[in-house]
Amino acid sequence: MNLSMPQFSAALPEIFLLSMACIILLVDVYIAARYRIVTYLLVQLSLIIAFLLTLPQFNADMLITFSGHYIVDKLAVLTKLFVYLFSFFAFAYAQAYLKSRHIPRSEYYLLGIFAVLGMSVMASAYSLLTVYLGLELLSLSLYAMVALYKDSNTATEAAMKYFVLGGLASGILLYGISILYGVTGNIQMNTIAQVLQNRHDIVPLLALIFVLAGLIFKFGAVPFHMWVPDVYQGASTPTTLFIASAPKVAAFAITVRILVQAMPSLSTNWEQLLIVMAVLSMFLGNVLAIAQTNLKRMLAYSSIAHIGYTLLGILAGPNSTDGYSAAMFYIFTYVLVAAGAFAVITLMSKDGIEFDKLEDYRGLNARNPWLAFMMLLLMFSMAGVPPTVGFFAKLGLLEALIQAHLVWLAVLALIFALIGAYYYLRVVMLMYFEEPAETAANLPVKLSPAMTTAITINGSAALLLGLLPSSFIDLCRITIG
Repeated sequence: MNLSMPQFSAALPEIFLLSMACIILLVDVYIAARYRIVTYLLVQLSLIIAFLLTLPQFNADMLITFSGHYIVDKLAVLTKLFVYLFSFFAFAYAQAYLKSRHIPRSEYYLLGIFAVLGMSVMASAYSLLTVYLGLELLSLSLYAMVALYKDSNTATEAAMKYFVLGGLASGILLYGISILYGVTGNIQMNTIAQVLQNRHDIVPLLALIFVLAGLIFKFGAVPFHMWVPDVYQGASTPTTLFIASAPKVAAFAITVRILVQAMPSLSTNWEQLLIVMAVLSMFLGNVLAIAQTNLKRMLAYSSIAHIGYTLLGILAGPNSTDGYSAAMFYIFTYVLVAAGAFAVITLMSKDGIEFDKLEDYRGLNARNPWLAFMMLLLMFSMAGVPPTVGFFAKLGLLEALIQAHLVWLAVLALIFALIGAYYYLRVVMLMYFEEPAETAANLPVKLSPAMTTAITINGSAALLLGLLPSSFIDLCRITIG
């Protein structure tokens, strides 16, 4: 390939992250154990620099390079920016937790930066091969991150389940890609779209089913949701935080690319499939979350429901002016508040004690009023209570569904949102209207200034973006319009 410097510069964030991952790996081998904080600092510095390298690309013209396998457009750039941002906060929250439980910190952060690299590749993937390479780099890193908590039997079990089911989903996705290649003779998004315009047989539909099954597994939606509660509960809480945040953003980007850019001629078919998946995800996610006594498991089922809401925006997209942008706004805001909720659990879990039961949050307001207030904002946002950002995210989805003449789906989404509000408000009730448990009352919740600042930014963003949502909504419209 004859590649000029401007084409290489388009992939500068990925090239930089890969180079830094290799450098940090070598540095970590040779430094003394007491200086391992250097590994963490270098990883965070790499994310900051990658963010700054990516930011100028947002206003640049769309560029397709590397023989049509790599694209730089607004969707790719905004996805990368949020991946770097959420990963930065996820790694920051993890530091004290990993140290107290003797989880290998260097390996955790190195696997994390490779996962970020995989997500970055996914965001700019413009061929099915690039999608698969980025997805596997992300998945293999996540499997190992879950398994790093060697002292926990539940973490080992969760890692095995995640690995086996993830391998199955990857095989299904690869099989669908191979069918598409057999049908179209190409793996690039635009060429696939052109060829499928003239195909009206059942083979492209078969490929769609396999590809969509692989993508939905990464999202964690019904019927490929089996791994989500076990992995969320079994993995160490910082790992759960990471899995629940940045990968969801990357999964949304490649889902939009494949369905909207590569298979627009099959939109009638994938809309019907997404309707079934969205309704089942909202129903099972919200109903099963009510019965949970473990907060991490409750948030796992709620994530299934929220992915269902996101799928509503995608399926409304072909018939609505704001469907895709509403879905993007929803997934970004959900990831923001989900990361904050898992961060609270991470910060609460100290000295080897896990505070992941609902009972552990009784009377949190008396033990740390500010942390309880941040958790209240996050729970209100997940429930869609105004004026938090979650309210406007749900409102945007409902408007998109009505524009697409899917009023019955909007009514169902509203009903399921009311059901979901119950278990979110239950957490608020425990924090503010219940007395602390005896064991919890003896453990005051004290946070470092850095972690207080981080959780304040996370929780306040849920409120500020709700008070001033228009700029963020317009950004999503510009990005995916």
